Amino acid sequence: MIKLILSRLALAIPQLILLSFFVFLLVYLVPGSPAAAILGAAATPESIAGLEAQLGLDRPFFVRLGEYYAGVLQGDFGNSFASGRPVTAIFAERLPATLSLLLGGVIVAVLLGLALGLIGGTKPGSIRDRVATAVTSLTMAVPEFWIGIVLMLVFAVQLQIFPVVAYVPITVDPVAWMRGLVLPSIALGIAGAALIARQTRTAMAQTMSSRYIDSLAAAGVPRSRLIFRYGFKNALVPILASTGITVSIMLGASFAVEKVFAFPGVGTLIVRSVTSKDFAVVQGGVLLIATLVILINLILDISYGLIDPKSRPQ
Repeated sequence: MIKLILSRLALAIPQLILLSFFVFLLVYLVPGSPAAAILGAAATPESIAGLEAQLGLDRPFFVRLGEYYAGVLQGDFGNSFASGRPVTAIFAERLPATLSLLLGGVIVAVLLGLALGLIGGTKPGSIRDRVATAVTSLTMAVPEFWIGIVLMLVFAVQLQIFPVVAYVPITVDPVAWMRGLVLPSIALGIAGAALIARQTRTAMAQTMSSRYIDSLAAAGVPRSRLIFRYGFKNALVPILASTGITVSIMLGASFAVEKVFAFPGVGTLIVRSVTSKDFAVVQGGVLLIATLVILINLILDISYGLIDPKSRPQ
């Protein structure tokens, strides 16, 4: 297992290096000057040139790239052009909100996806299978932000069950933190549940139609035990694969959900930084998201090794 972890980490390092290079290149090629965006409409060519020199934006590409990598290796992602604060400090404030939303969305997606997949996969072709398939098709087609708006209008504005401004730090009020996560988690998790449900349904249908399941059923093993101890366990590997893809997709979809529920998360910060040409924050945000995706895949790879010994490196 240690060899598996080390091999995945060894692959992650060049991935992050290449990704950071392409992000830096794309940011460098974006037309317009961050200095002009900072100074506003009253900026003059002289003031723009002076601010670019102050920020180091007038230096050659490879000089700036080398300084960027030198800073990243020391844990320094630079300072925000707009606020002058360190990028790491800004994301340290925003990351808990995004991770809270992602955690809630994953819980909703996994629970709902497994439930719908088990309902359909344990009896394929039945009425309940068709209903579960129709539900997953509908949830897959509806965008997350639309679900979030509807949930907010019904449960926050009309019924006033949940707060309109959703996020409260867990360190301030754990109960308010949980209440504020309910609607955003449902909005983010419903669409993600569709992919997990489809894969669970397919994997369970194949597993439950296997000969060893028929043999166990003929031997008198209860059906509930067949489903959860034998069928579900052997279907876990493809289910985990779809869960990893779902979490990666949900990480991007969380940007829209954060906007709907006024979450002070990473997604809102990155979108605002792109429009204001705060490229240091954009570069740091992309690397942060890439690191989260790699960590999620690493956890899933470890889970594969625990469930299926054949997936472990020899």
